Amino acid sequence: MAKILVIDDEELMRELVKKMLMRDGYEVFLANDGMEGIETFFEISPDLVITDIMMPLKDGFEVISEIYFHDSNFPVIAMSGGRRDYTDNFNFDLIENMGVKGFLKKPFKQQNLLEIVKKTIDNNKD
Repeated sequence: MAKILVIDDEELMRELVKKMLMRDGYEVFLANDGMEGIETFFEISPDLVITDIMMPLKDGFEVISEIYFHDSNFPVIAMSGGRRDYTDNFNFDLIENMGVKGFLKKPFKQQNLLEIVKKTIDNNKD
């Protein structure tokens, strides 16, 4: 099964996403900020990255940019939530134009997460 790196500065969210993905058989690795996320990305060579956008040290945009500098076709799913004023006005076009394969708006349901993960991994096999 695929290796997935989850990057989020909220421990509860990281653990929740990990449990959801592990129930479906995925191997899950965690990073608690963008800096650690990039280090872990190069250490484990995951098949997919799910990253929060609003994080300390390196935000999700920086993480995505670094990953795409390394591999412009790498499958990344962005997620954001928490600050309603931010997510309500979130520029989805910017994320899409960066090449991100999917977006999850927090809070989301397990079914939504698993659907977008499966779709993204399957599309990357082509």
